[in-house]
Amino acid sequence: MQKAGVEPANTITEVTRRAIMDYLSVGRHWSGTIQEDEFLGRIYDLKRMPSSDYRPEYDSAAKDIWKHRVMNSDWSDDWVFTDGRFDLLFGPDEDFLKFLAETVHPVVRADTEEALAMVAEYNQALNVDGWELRPIRKISNKPVFGYGRLLGPAPHLDEAKRVAERLTGPYIAQQIKRLQEAAAADPELAIGTAKEFLESICKTILTERGVPPSKNEDLPALVRATVKSLAVVPPELSSHAQLEKTVTVLLNNLGSIGHQLAELRNQFGTGHGRSTDHVGLPARHAKLAIGAAATLAVFLYESHEAASGTV
Repeated sequence: MQKAGVEPANTITEVTRRAIMDYLSVGRHWSGTIQEDEFLGRIYDLKRMPSSDYRPEYDSAAKDIWKHRVMNSDWSDDWVFTDGRFDLLFGPDEDFLKFLAETVHPVVRADTEEALAMVAEYNQALNVDGWELRPIRKISNKPVFGYGRLLGPAPHLDEAKRVAERLTGPYIAQQIKRLQEAAAADPELAIGTAKEFLESICKTILTERGVPPSKNEDLPALVRATVKSLAVVPPELSSHAQLEKTVTVLLNNLGSIGHQLAELRNQFGTGHGRSTDHVGLPARHAKLAIGAAATLAVFLYESHEAASGTV
């Protein structure tokens, strides 16, 4: 119970916790396909935790839980949510999040589609309080989830969205939508989509400028060809040699984004087979890749519009 006048230490509210507990009570059993004492033993040292049973032969939480849930099953299925030893309703945020992450671990829940559906339900509630579960690695090609503060939209996606709205056809707009949705939830998909988005922008610019790209050009070559086709240094800067040099260096650095994004996609993005022990890319790195791709794409397209006299 929260005392009056005391600032709560947790940011995941009782409302959110109860909503998730209700979901688990009605829809999916929290321990998945393993015994409850085994599940809790993956998170807590049950042998050192106290028992709720007065009998000396059940003198630890491990023996207590085994007696009342495995041997006799005389506690309710959702007993863990109100057990003060675990304090899932009012305890630290991290304890609650660790518990949720364990409910979708591949050892606990082998059905990946079921685990992903549960994570979606959890995140719908957790996002309100600024938290999320997110994939951190894989075991036998199945995602293992951790938790962290909710990441906002990738930088510059609003500007990229406005560029997409100025182009005909739905494909680029669909790519932006995928980037927005995948930035935190599926970093590897986001990287692949960021590469495709930048490719689409470059091909659109080259086609509109009458320099149709070769079918075999990779992303770095597309970026170089696009930069070459544009008057990216305004004519009024030509009399300021040092300023023009600085802008040119900056543009060359931006041009390397194409190469680095292609490398990142080859290592972590979608479109390539993975070994069973593949470790996924953290969401913050995906956001960096998305932000870089969006920044370059917006700059190139706005330069194209300026050169074409459409802005």
